[in-house]
Amino acid sequence: MKTAFLNEKRVKSFFLIFYTVGLAGLLYPATFKLFTCLIPWCLLLNVLCLSMFHRGTKDMKTLAILLLILVSATGVEIAGVNTACVFGQYRYGESLGIKVYNTPLIIGLNWLFLTYTTASVLEGFKIPVSVKIAGSSFLMVFYDILLENVAPKLGMWDWNNGVVPIRNYIVWFVLAVTYHTLIKFSGVKTRNPLSLVILASQFVFFTVLAFFIR
Repeated sequence: MKTAFLNEKRVKSFFLIFYTVGLAGLLYPATFKLFTCLIPWCLLLNVLCLSMFHRGTKDMKTLAILLLILVSATGVEIAGVNTACVFGQYRYGESLGIKVYNTPLIIGLNWLFLTYTTASVLEGFKIPVSVKIAGSSFLMVFYDILLENVAPKLGMWDWNNGVVPIRNYIVWFVLAVTYHTLIKFSGVKTRNPLSLVILASQFVFFTVLAFFIR
């Protein structure tokens, strides 16, 4: 038990250092391009570590629900970027890696990552399920608002005329509510000791970049 706690503590410390190094690499012009190329690999590392410290339900139903979120989010993004009828007119850059139908393969995993971590952060609070769903969903929208200020500068994506439509945030909230409702009413538990550290690190990470990156 003591060894497990120390491992958990070390991993949390690792992520604090990890995002600090990431900030330095992106803020320093000489390493900026290299660090933008690492973005999809960083997401994969986050998800891998989260899966190793997952303390919630571990059964086929949980796997099926998580896969459903990943696949459906990927489908929504493919429809969105190719039709401009979902979020608005936008296009993906090169820093998110390999694309299929103009959509990075990693983007569905990002939706799953955000849904899982925001659900996990609020799961420990003794509040009504409806409040957990709403709170987690608003947290995801706030994350997107923050990210929209940084994403074009990192070559992740950009919007037509550089303007993010209000519809984008409305659809984000609707999808977030849908996914969190699915998790809660299917009985999937998302307890994870790393969720708060990783999510908080990303919030700080993107906030600093929004102020200082050019």
